[in-house]
Amino acid sequence: MDSVAPLKLSLLLFLASISLVPVPFAQATNVKYCDKKGGYPVKVRGVKISPNPVVPGKQATFNISASTGKVIDGGKVVIEVSFLRVPVHTEKHDLSEEISCPIAVGNFVLSHTQTLPVFTPHGPYTLKMKLEDDKNQLLTCISFDFKIGSGSLEVF
Repeated sequence: MDSVAPLKLSLLLFLASISLVPVPFAQATNVKYCDKKGGYPVKVRGVKISPNPVVPGKQATFNISASTGKVIDGGKVVIEVSFLRVPVHTEKHDLSEEISCPIAVGNFVLSHTQTLPVFTPHGPYTLKMKLEDDKNQLLTCISFDFKIGSGSLEVF
């Protein structure tokens, strides 16, 4: 029975220590429209990033909550990323790669998951996203800031 007591104590100390460790989690991100008036057909309600901060070499998911007043049959998503205001990456995706099309009238979530290279510099980034329909009409344009961290439990 005496050999069980140290094991129980070790387990109790381990559980107590992990309950005190802050864990990065998805949190809402401040979104800005490219056009300050925000008169776009697609209204963005928010962005959640997980994990936040993003960790190089690990998967990161960007969930963009939005709504539309008209059916969207297809189109494209254009993503531009800047580091310290310097453009560092641009990519285009067919909208149907990111969400099932057609998108019905109402609320929807556009979700994009990507693994960043392990050598990605840490620091503040800005992501600009344009959503265009299948006739190249701009449906929305937003930007938001995010951080890339080291994978340790840093707080930015």
